[in-house]
Amino acid sequence: MSGFRKFFLTLFSLMFCVSTAFADKTMSADVVVVGGGGSGTAAAYSAAQSGAKSVIVLEKQPSPGGTGKFSEGIFGAESKMQQERNIVLLKDDAFKMIMNYSHWRANAKLVRAFVNKSPETIDWLEAQGVEFQELTANYPGGLQSWHIFKGRGKTMLETLRAKFPQLNITLLSETAGKSIIMKDGKAAGVIAEDVEGEKVIINAKAVVIATGGFLNNKEMLKKYTRFPDIVPVGNVGKTGDGIQMMIDAGAALEGTEVVQSYRPGMPGEATDSQLIATARQPYLWVDPHGERFCDEMIIFQWPFAGNALERIGGLMYAVFDTNTKNYMMQQGLDVGVGVMVPVKTKLTKLDAELDRGIKQGIAYSGKTIEELAQKMGADPKVLRATIERYNTFAEKKHDDDFAKDPKYIQAVAKGPFYAVKSMPTALGTLGGAKVTENLQVVGTNGKVIDGLYAVGNDAGGMYGDSYDLLMAGSTIGFAVNSGRIAGEHAGKYISTVK
Repeated sequence: MSGFRKFFLTLFSLMFCVSTAFADKTMSADVVVVGGGGSGTAAAYSAAQSGAKSVIVLEKQPSPGGTGKFSEGIFGAESKMQQERNIVLLKDDAFKMIMNYSHWRANAKLVRAFVNKSPETIDWLEAQGVEFQELTANYPGGLQSWHIFKGRGKTMLETLRAKFPQLNITLLSETAGKSIIMKDGKAAGVIAEDVEGEKVIINAKAVVIATGGFLNNKEMLKKYTRFPDIVPVGNVGKTGDGIQMMIDAGAALEGTEVVQSYRPGMPGEATDSQLIATARQPYLWVDPHGERFCDEMIIFQWPFAGNALERIGGLMYAVFDTNTKNYMMQQGLDVGVGVMVPVKTKLTKLDAELDRGIKQGIAYSGKTIEELAQKMGADPKVLRATIERYNTFAEKKHDDDFAKDPKYIQAVAKGPFYAVKSMPTALGTLGGAKVTENLQVVGTNGKVIDGLYAVGNDAGGMYGDSYDLLMAGSTIGFAVNSGRIAGEHAGKYISTVK
C-alpha cells in the first residue's frame, strides 16, 4: 500500500471517528433515573424535591408507567386512613410479619425502612394530588393495608408526572439505558441509546436503576428462578437491562429467585377473563394425570398457588360441573380478582367464554367424567377416583386430604362436566442488586458503590424466597417507597460530589 493511500485511509478514519463523536448526544443532570415506572417516577420526583436541580428519566418504551400503571392500591401501616376508620395495623407488627414470613432471609433494615416510610408516603401522594377511593384487604379476613388509588396506578403516575416540568425533570421516551458510566469507582452517569440507535451520553452525579426486573427474559428466568416458563402478566420489555448494567458495574445480587407469583392463568388471557376466573376459584384443581394436589384455598395467597403449581410441573386443570357453572353465573364468584372483578361478580358470559376456550384448546367439556378426562389428556380412572373421593368430602363437609374449608367444596356430580387449563403466572420478578436500607447498591466486594441506587423490582432483599401477600399493596408500595428513599438519599449525596 502506497504512503499516500495509507495517509488517505488514516485521515478518512479520523474524520469518521470525529463525526461519530459529534453525532453522540451528550447531556448532563444531577440525577439520571433509568426507567419511568412506579419506582423510577417516585425516585425522580423525590430527588428533585430533595435538592437535585435537574433530573433525567430514561424510558425505553414509547410511554412511561410500566407495570405501575396496572397497580390498584398501595400498602400502608398506621396511615391516617386506617386511623380514621379504627383499623389497627401497627408498623411493628407489619415488620415482624414480613420478616417472619421470609424466615428472616429478607434484609431487615430495608424492610423496616419500607414499613416506616409507608404511612408518610400515602400522605405525600395525597399532597401531590393523588386521590384514594377505598381501604380494603385482598382476601377474606385479610389485613386492611390496601389503599386503593382513584383511577388505579395509571392516574397516580400521571398525577406525579404532570409536575415534572416545574421540578425540572426531563423524560426521554424510547431511550434505553445501556451501561453505567463509572469514574473512580463511583457512578457518574449512563450511556443510553435512542429510538434511532444513536448513543446518548448522560453525565450525572447519581444514577438510579428502575427498569422493572426481568420477567420477559427467558434466559434470566431459567438462570435465576424456579419458573422458566411462567406466564408474564402486564409486563412488556422487562428484560433485566438495569440489573445487567449493575452487574457490569460490579454490583452484588440478592433475591433474584423471587417471582411475584399471580393467580393461575394462560397466555393471552386478560386479567378479567371470565373463563380464567373459573380457575381462580377454590373448587377442584387437578394435575395433568387427574389427581388433586392441594387445598385450593391457596388461591387467596397467590404465591402459595404459584409454588404448588411449579411443584407439579406447571400445568393444572380447574374441574367443575354444571351445578357449579350455574352457581358462578347466577350467584357469582367466591373469589374476586382484585378490585377489577369483585367477589360475587356474576359470570354472565361464561357459556360463551367456555365455547371460546374449547375452540382455543384451553377449556374442555364432556357429558361424562371419562369423556372429559380423555379430552384433557388425563387418565379416566384417576380422574373419576379423584372426583368420587372429592364428592365424599362435599357430602360429609370435611376434606380428609388437605383440610379445605367445606364452604368451598363444590361437588362435581352433574354433567356436562368442564375443565379449564391453567399455568403459573407472574406480575414481575422481585430481586436484583443487593442494596442498603437507603437503596444504595452494594458491590461484590461488600462496599457501597457511591452514587448508584436500585429501586423497585431491580432491588433485592425485600423478600425471602417467595412473594408475600399477607398485606396487599406491598409491590407498588415497595416501588414508590424505595424510589422515595433513594431519591432523598441521592439528593443529599449529590451535594457532596464536586
